[in-house]
Amino acid sequence: MFLKAKNWMGALLTASVVAVAVAGCAGGTSQGGEKDTPTSGTMRISVDETYQPLIESEIRVFESLYPKTKIIAEYKPEGDCFKDLFDDSSRMIIVTRDLNEKEKEFFKKEKIRPQSLQLATDAIALIVNNNNPDSILTMEQVRKIMDGTSERKWQIVFDHQNSSTVRFIRDSINKGKPLPATTMAAKSNPEVIDHVSKNKDAIGVIGVNWISDTNDTKAIEFTKMVTTVKLRADNNTDFVKPYQFYIGMKSYPLTRGMFYILKEPYQGLGAGFATFLGGQEGQLLMGKYKLYPARLNIVFREATLK
Repeated sequence: MFLKAKNWMGALLTASVVAVAVAGCAGGTSQGGEKDTPTSGTMRISVDETYQPLIESEIRVFESLYPKTKIIAEYKPEGDCFKDLFDDSSRMIIVTRDLNEKEKEFFKKEKIRPQSLQLATDAIALIVNNNNPDSILTMEQVRKIMDGTSERKWQIVFDHQNSSTVRFIRDSINKGKPLPATTMAAKSNPEVIDHVSKNKDAIGVIGVNWISDTNDTKAIEFTKMVTTVKLRADNNTDFVKPYQFYIGMKSYPLTRGMFYILKEPYQGLGAGFATFLGGQEGQLLMGKYKLYPARLNIVFREATLK
């Protein structure tokens, strides 16, 4: 079920540019051979698996508003999502970063102009066993845990060896330092939660939307199984959990973007779904999952609870 980091760290994939001539976009026609439109047709998309609960909800609402549409989402590691975009098996991906300069240059040479937009500010949640007393950490402590120099020996657990959470910790926290040899990768975010719930020395790294929907029975069950770690940013005095307000104000230190990247040579279903995600209904759903919507004005007001 799990793989040790020392065996798979060398196999970490980056979103490498595949030099192929792009002849068309995957899923561009319906079964009858007609092109899809913004409100009709079928389309396959690739989604970073840390966003699965949110995007499942987004698709349900979109398809209920536009019954002639069918969006088939495949949830996978971020590196595989970019591979799908470049080898033309998905015209739309939803991931945690925008195209980098090398990728933009590739599309420029191919005379393709992908669209991309940040939809929200997301967060990485750290989770520990309910019996673990160390559920309040400074960022200095987090850095020592992630590079293996902490006095206490932790077992770090990710959702997948090629996931966006691995890339985030490797690039933003470790700054190139390797992860400890005892690091493990599970097959999914739910398996990370399950493993942490059974192992007192484990610390899991997951997308916050897996534990944020207080109306979803599965999310509620997950939050009961583990404890979400409170973190203190280097320039702050407060220890906070990855709640929406702290994500939006950047008081919570482990934040990242959520982006769509669309490669569609006509105004098709990809454009329609992208417009929905960036519109009020799509953005409100992101707020429900405790991400901080990028295209919606949010006003926080102080309240006194009696």
